[in-house]
Amino acid sequence: MKHIVTVQDAVTAFADFMEPTDAELDAIEQEMPLILADVDLIDAQIITLDRLPNELDTRRIRRARNRVLSERRALANRTADVTLPGGAA
Repeated sequence: MKHIVTVQDAVTAFADFMEPTDAELDAIEQEMPLILADVDLIDAQIITLDRLPNELDTRRIRRARNRVLSERRALANRTADVTLPGGAA
């Protein structure tokens, strides 16, 4: 008879190292406006899945798409000033 042994100790042994670092949390915070703009765009698109989009839906999607593009541009401009560690370009 073979005993089944749990591997919880092996799996959870690295749990402390699996948490996001401060740098990763800062990067997520910096990208949050873009993430929220993407969510708004997806919400606007979901609304029109089961029906033909009317004029209001079309405007909502267009505004959301423009906001996503604007946030992507802003994020690219913010991160362009950041230098990579180690002298990498």
